[in-house]
Amino acid sequence: MTQPSTGPAGADTFLAVCSHTHLFPGARCRIQGLPDPSAFAADPWPLELELRLSDDVVTEAELRTAGPVGPVLTVLAYTTDAGTPIDARTWLIREFIRRGGDVELTIGGHAST
Repeated sequence: MTQPSTGPAGADTFLAVCSHTHLFPGARCRIQGLPDPSAFAADPWPLELELRLSDDVVTEAELRTAGPVGPVLTVLAYTTDAGTPIDARTWLIREFIRRGGDVELTIGGHAST
């Protein structure tokens, strides 16, 4: 099933709220504002994201769903509010779960894409 790659009202990017200042295996982020969270959780499609980390730093990310290793999240380099530089990295996504109107994604290990 082909899914749109843009958000509601033509928005190109969705907000994903993360519970830590950086990502690691087991970290979770909630994607907000999806037009059909149930469909997305069951069969995710590519998205442009803005990750808002727990220290209110925002960085760009791209969710890709087609590939040999399954869904991955590519996050651009950023600096935490405390000044710690975080390198760009691509993460495997372990699972997608609908949580109310959001979809929570759980980070797996590093991807070599």
